[in-house]
This record gives sequence, structure tokens and C-alpha cells, in this order.
Amino acid sequence: MHSTEQRLNHAIVEFYEKLSSWEHAVVRDKGISLSQVHAIELLGGHGAMRMKELASKIGVTTGTLTVQIDKMVKAQWVNRRPHESDRRSILVELTDKGRALFLEHDALHLQLTTDLTANMSAEERAVLLNLLTRMNHAF
Repeated sequence: MHSTEQRLNHAIVEFYEKLSSWEHAVVRDKGISLSQVHAIELLGGHGAMRMKELASKIGVTTGTLTVQIDKMVKAQWVNRRPHESDRRSILVELTDKGRALFLEHDALHLQLTTDLTANMSAEERAVLLNLLTRMNHAF
């Protein structure tokens, strides 16, 4: 018999795999990579960010991010600009085209959330939100 921790572990891994598969399917035909979508999601939710900060949040090196950002600048999804108070830092921000892509992708996430929680009561959704928030803070 599996312990609660083992069953919870398997449930989290299964959910991650299903969410990841859904995410790959969503971006597959958009001409954008998953790491680029993650950068757009972060910039859309947080606004302009330093390259180093964005790389840290995505979990890649600044060198790896630079390659992705170069492609995203070429696709006109983001711009680079100097930081106002730190001349050594470069900020990355969404263009209007990037903002539109963010809003489109965010709407897909909202629809998925609505679909996944459709059979939950308002109280169950509130408990789920509380638990996910606590789990995210633990990282």
C-alpha cells in the first residue's frame, strides 16, 4: 500500500506531465518555443525585467536566455532597452505584438483553469488556490 506522500507525489507528477503536454500542444503551431512562451508569460505578468532576473525566474543561464531573446527581438515580441539607473543592466519588455501573444496565451490558461475546476464548488476552488499558493511560496 502506498503512503499518502507517495500517492500525492504521483498525483503531482501526473498533473505536471499533463499540463506540460497541454502546453506543448498549445504552442506547437505558433512558431514559438516553450521557453519563449515562459519568458512572455513572466514579462506579461511582471512587466519589464533585467536579463539576469528573467533568466533566474526561467531557470536558465543569461547566455541561454540571450539566444532566446535575440530570436524574440527578431520576431518583434520583445524589445531590449538600457536600465534607467543601472547602465550595466539591460531590460527586456514586451512589444505590442508580444503583449497580444501574452493575452492570447493567458486566455488559454484561464480557459483551462475554468474547465479543470468546473465541477468544484467555490469553497473547493478557494482551498485549491490556498494550497497552490502555499506550494508556490515553498519554492
